[in-house]
Amino acid sequence: MFNMLKTAVLMAAITALFMAIGSFLGGRQGMMLALMFALAMNFFSYWFSDKLVLKMYDAQEVDETSAPQFHRMIRELSQRAGLPMPRVYIIDEDAPNAFATGRNPEHAAVAATTGIMRVLTERELRGVMAHELAHVRHRDILISTVSATMAGAISMLANFAMFFGGRDSEGRPANPIAGLAVAILAPIAAGLIQMAISRAREFEADRGGAEISGEPRALASALEKIHRYAQGVPLQAAERNPSTAQMMIINPLSGGGLRGLFSTHPSTEERVERLLAMATAVPAAR
Repeated sequence: MFNMLKTAVLMAAITALFMAIGSFLGGRQGMMLALMFALAMNFFSYWFSDKLVLKMYDAQEVDETSAPQFHRMIRELSQRAGLPMPRVYIIDEDAPNAFATGRNPEHAAVAATTGIMRVLTERELRGVMAHELAHVRHRDILISTVSATMAGAISMLANFAMFFGGRDSEGRPANPIAGLAVAILAPIAAGLIQMAISRAREFEADRGGAEISGEPRALASALEKIHRYAQGVPLQAAERNPSTAQMMIINPLSGGGLRGLFSTHPSTEERVERLLAMATAVPAAR
């Protein structure tokens, strides 16, 4: 329920931002056009943003025939988590990473790259996919997917603002400085919204993933390994769509420029420390 409320607040905030930009560009008429666009985007984001994100990554759905071992792993972990079986996807990318998407547990999907399946052991991969299923169980996936879609749309609108922000009698931009400010500030606003919702949930998903898989040390080992590989192997789809980076188990972006705004994950070192502390505490509690 709390994540649904956060999603509603996010949608309202983005709508207000769109209306402000529309008013700046076209007065009352621009504001009304922006409102209609924002409402349409909110509808699309809620119902179809998961499909858009999966398409961005060229994710291919697999089943028990095409990827039997991986599919069985997800089924077993879903049962342990008390979740419906999600759709399962594989992304043909060398960079090791994974994410979950969808609007609720009944309409969820999990995706992993071919790189992560090669790099990790079976126990480590179980920990990673359990982490993603914890996001599904915590209902993080809706706000994560919606914010990724909206941030991308804001960046697009900002680019339009730069080029179509009105012309003077000689055909030059009517207010190039203001247009440039809009183009810069809109993606920044989207990044700040994502940072506000992203960091704490990773710790909770780590804890939930360790409980689902029963192996916090395996998840800790996986995070360290993915972090090392991710620094040298870029995830091209994430570089092209940095607003989706906050969905990944490890930040896939190389950083620099506006991409730094989408570096929403807590440090890998702190995540590993918490998981190892959890692994130490579990035997003591028995």
